[in-house]
Amino acid sequence: MLSKSLLVFSILCIAILIGCSKTETGNSNTAADNSNKAGTSTTSTTGTTSSGDKIGIPECDDYIAKYETCVRGKVPEAARAALESSLKTARDNWKKAAENAQSRGTLAAACKQASEAAATSMKAYGCTW
Repeated sequence: MLSKSLLVFSILCIAILIGCSKTETGNSNTAADNSNKAGTSTTSTTGTTSSGDKIGIPECDDYIAKYETCVRGKVPEAARAALESSLKTARDNWKKAAENAQSRGTLAAACKQASEAAATSMKAYGCTW
């Protein structure tokens, strides 16, 4: 039950962060964009390292691959760090859930649901799922 609640919480956090990041992109200016470039490249390097981490559940691995492609290719730099952070949190939580035999069975459905939600919300950035 705890792991199922953790999955739901992770999905809600991702949705909230995606929603919050949309307002950041509308308020960004050129100086802020330039100041974030150095920090974002460090984050992207870290994200690249963690992208090799597979969950072992095809639906989750597919979601992570699509989400990373979208964030790195279409999302403005001002919002990218927050979205990469939320993906890292989801990945870490899903890895823990995949290790637990009781929650592993529900993980595919949770990842599929997260993927459907992200497909809708990431259209704002021009991403297609």
